[in-house]
Amino acid sequence: MPKYAKRSNIYVCVAVALGGLMAGGIAAAEVDQGSVARGGKLYDKWYKVVKAEAPAESHPLYPASNAKYAADPASNWRCKECHGWDGLGAEGAYKAGGHVTGIKGINGMAGGDPAAVVALLKAPEHGYGDKLSDADLADLANFVVYGQVDLTPLVDLETKASKGDAAAGKQVFNTVCAGCHGPEGKLPKDMPPLASLVGNPQEVMHKLLNGQPGEVMPAMRAIDHKVSADLLAYLATLPAE
Repeated sequence: MPKYAKRSNIYVCVAVALGGLMAGGIAAAEVDQGSVARGGKLYDKWYKVVKAEAPAESHPLYPASNAKYAADPASNWRCKECHGWDGLGAEGAYKAGGHVTGIKGINGMAGGDPAAVVALLKAPEHGYGDKLSDADLADLANFVVYGQVDLTPLVDLETKASKGDAAAGKQVFNTVCAGCHGPEGKLPKDMPPLASLVGNPQEVMHKLLNGQPGEVMPAMRAIDHKVSADLLAYLATLPAE
């Protein structure tokens, strides 16, 4: 085979691989996936990301009806606590259970105008204007507008089981995750075993896609989201204790 033909085949393989990596998300040319992932971490626990103290007073919009979290400012100032890991608010996973607030989700702003999201975050009711920088607000808005993921093709939300391939997920875990989490997913020692967390697939998928606030955990958002589902499937096979 001529050398140029071999090179051509290599280029095709690389192009196909890169195309697969970007499947399941908006093309990198259109959206800064790093900004979206950082916004996902801000949505999770913004004060960890910006290295600030957690607010000492409860968020003014958090309902007193949820007494547990209404008395916990460190929790009720987290976006996810009102709107859910799935972004569906009262229509999603937080429509029942201990996190009920009755607050609507952010799904209605998906595909919208990031500037409108920033304006909402800065409004006195939300109160983030003096807590987050303009860059922080832009990243958070990008997550709201561009970063929401429909988990239905990836997770059975009734059984909470991943629809991914555990064997493929094992390969990802052993090359990407095991260095920090150990071969059984039991590290670092100050966190529970990873397998014990898979009962909340919305949270685990959020962290797989966006990373962990305040930590060096990589975000997998720019990779085909099925890879994260594969990884979630493998985590379920690890020891939970």
